[in-house]
Amino acid sequence: MTDPLIHARQVTLAFGETPALRGADLAVDEGEILAIMGPSGSGKSTLLHCLAGILAPDSGEIHFDGRRIDHLGEQERSTLRRDSFGFVFQFGQLVPELTAEENVALPLLLGGAKRAAALRQARSWFPKLGLDGLEARRSGELSGGQAQRVALARGLVAEPRVLFADEPTGALDSLTGEQVMDLLVGCAREQGTTVVLVTHEARIAAYADREAIVRDGRATSLSGRLT
Repeated sequence: MTDPLIHARQVTLAFGETPALRGADLAVDEGEILAIMGPSGSGKSTLLHCLAGILAPDSGEIHFDGRRIDHLGEQERSTLRRDSFGFVFQFGQLVPELTAEENVALPLLLGGAKRAAALRQARSWFPKLGLDGLEARRSGELSGGQAQRVALARGLVAEPRVLFADEPTGALDSLTGEQVMDLLVGCAREQGTTVVLVTHEARIAAYADREAIVRDGRATSLSGRLT
């Protein structure tokens, strides 16, 4: 068995006196789509944020592509997130002052791309996601499904090694949520992107190759590799 792309061992994290993770173990293979499920407050989003280098755990180890990242400083973690990771969140979190195409281009611009080239690459995603004609609209002029598809394009435009998706359909109705997941999975497969997806919905987790359950800050794999 090859080494996992992401590997967490005995990860703990508390917010003040409240423990969120109590020794979580998880491994994610390259190219895999993994769904992390669990009830509200179980620690699933906290685990995702630790895997993505957004939060630093109190103890334990997190490795990405053979490199230990839990001991990195904030600047190094920021660089890692910019260069290797993409993100999609529940409410899209588009920058309201920017147009849709500028939102998609943002990761490329932050990575040092020239504006014209970044916008050209961003625009190429609009026909893929059924967003033709919406390039100049701002987030307040988009429906929830349109905004989330723009957020998906932003998460994938820089061809990240890993896409972290935290409840990406949580604010959408069932049909729109399934449309977004069809696009997410299709685009990730096409690019070979690894996906770590947090959801509480079984119908969304069904899009994944494998599921892991987080309860009381510990992870259990339903099939395949855990550590």
